[in-house]
Formats: sequence, structure tokens, C-alpha cells
Amino acid sequence: MPDTPGFAPESTPPPAPRLIRAADLAALNTFGVSARAQYLAVVDAAGQLPGLLNDPVLARLPRLVLGGGSNLLFTGDFPGLVVRMAERGIQRRPLNDTGERLWVGAGENWDGFVRWSLAEGFEGLENLILIPGSVGAAPMQNIGAYGVEVADFIDAVRVWDCQQAAFRTLAPADCDFAYRDSIFKRHRDRYLITHVAFRLPYQRERVLDYAGVREALADKGIEQPSASQVADVIEALRRSKLPDPAEIGNVGSFFKNPQVSHEQANTLKARHPELPGFETGQGVKLSAAWMIEACGFKGHQQGKAAVSDRHALVLINRGGATGAELWALAQAIQAAVEARFGVILEPEPLVV
Repeated sequence: MPDTPGFAPESTPPPAPRLIRAADLAALNTFGVSARAQYLAVVDAAGQLPGLLNDPVLARLPRLVLGGGSNLLFTGDFPGLVVRMAERGIQRRPLNDTGERLWVGAGENWDGFVRWSLAEGFEGLENLILIPGSVGAAPMQNIGAYGVEVADFIDAVRVWDCQQAAFRTLAPADCDFAYRDSIFKRHRDRYLITHVAFRLPYQRERVLDYAGVREALADKGIEQPSASQVADVIEALRRSKLPDPAEIGNVGSFFKNPQVSHEQANTLKARHPELPGFETGQGVKLSAAWMIEACGFKGHQQGKAAVSDRHALVLINRGGATGAELWALAQAIQAAVEARFGVILEPEPLVV
């Protein structure tokens, strides 16, 4: 893709990023676990990256890119450089009379951006409201909820390519998006996301056939909901199931729903008729939450780490839990599910 359609980079070189030694990361991860980094660099402008990453001391260290800290678990201190992408800002570029392209800084808060888009009259992101984290982290995980994935709206991703030592703009086809996956997740050491371009329409068909959305709207007497009304319903549904990270440490769903072959799904359904399964075209996606609950872990506490009693996919920090304690609980769940169902659960967050 030409570098870069509709994007205006900094006109003058930015100052060096803030560099903090022995940085406390407890406030920078939504699990709220204690961890320290040898160095923490807060990158307020993409132009700071070349100088930072070419520093002869820092270049030799292990590197971790951090957004909102909502999709990782620190099991101990990080002996290297943590790069926090903090650039803010939204650049609007008209496409036609049906929508706009929006270039958004990686450091923008995702939920804040969704709410801004709805207030500005755009549609499409309403199903992705209340997901914690940053805009820059959204394409890495290809975040999704209630039948919608962020990849549906991404027009381009601007990155610093560490291999080529240059800024690049990747088209959606280059991002290799999949269920909770992308090229950025598989090549964390190569790509640092600085901006994401979204193609947002002024009007879009609602996505309502998921997890009680229609029922919740019907309860309110809403037959033809606006995008904002869908967002309100989904926000209420999420709050009823998921604890607020600001109140109790968590990263949302800790495990992916595993996909298995039709043959394995049929075998499991014969043994466990109530096990939910969803056809994907490449196989059957099973409910990780159902299997975890069937193994008796919903509400289970192990030290100060626990499984939420509201949703079996959510691991929580009861207060003072270490990352190692949370990971030990996650591994116990994995072992129990594999022993009973023969299915290996894969964590959604990065375990550091």
C-alpha cells in the first residue's frame, strides 16, 4: 500500500521519549499485578521510535510493547525495555458521502474511541463497546465481541517495521487477520503499531443475532434500534457478566474458545450433549466457559487468584495476587479441561 494514504505524519522531529528506570508496571496492566521493567519508554509520537530502538544500550535488551495493558499477564519482572505506545489523536479523511477514513493514534483508549465514533454519527463499532485496552492493541488481537470483529473496519495499519527499520502502512490483506489473531500478534518483535486507519460508515446494518442482544432490546420495546441503543444494551450485558478492571483486576476472557474438527466435536457432543458448539466453516468452536464451569472452576479461588463467579472465562485478582499465582490457576484450568474433554485451552492474553 502507498505510504501513507490520508495520513499526515509529524512535521518536525519530536523530542526523545520519556525513559524510566526500574519502572513499576502495576498501574499499567489491568490485572494490577506487581512487576517492574528494567526500562520503560513512553512513546508520545511515532517519530520517537527510530532513535529509541537504535539506542546502543536499549537495542540489546529484550523488548515488550505495551498498550493499555489489558491483554497480558506479568508472571514476574521484565528484564528489558517496555515500550508504551501513547500517541493520541484522530485524523479525519472523507471517503465519500457514506463514511470517512479515520487515522487514530495507537495510544487512544479503545472504549473512548468507540463512544466518540457513535457521538460523531458513525456506525459499526457499537458491538465493540466497553472492551478495555488501546486502539493500537485492537488489530494485534483482532478484538471481537457480539458477532463483530475489529478487522471488519480496519482500512490500514501504520507500523514501525523493526526488520526493515522503516515506517510502513499495511493493508488489511497484509495483516492476516483471524480469530483473535493477526500478523502483529505472531511477530511481536517485528511490528510496532503506531496508528490504525478505520473505514467507518454513517449507516450500517445492525448485528443483533448474538448472546441475547435481540432479547434485551425486546425487553426495552425497541424494534428498530439505533447504533447507540445497541451499544447501550451490549454495555449492560457486558457489565452484567464481566467485572470492571478498575474495580477488580482482570483482562476479560482469559481463554479462547477452542476450535476442533467435526469428528472431535461429534465425539464430545455424544458424551456431553449440553456442550455448546458453533459451526465456523473450518470446524466447530466449543465454549471454553462451559467446559471450565463443568470442571468446577467457576467461582474457584486459589490463593488471591480466582475465577469470576459471574463468568468462567474471567480470571480475577482478588487483591494482592501475583502474576505467578494467576498463571498457576490458569494452568490448573488447562490441565483439568484437557483431562476431561481432551481439549487444550489457549490463553488470549500474552503471558510474560
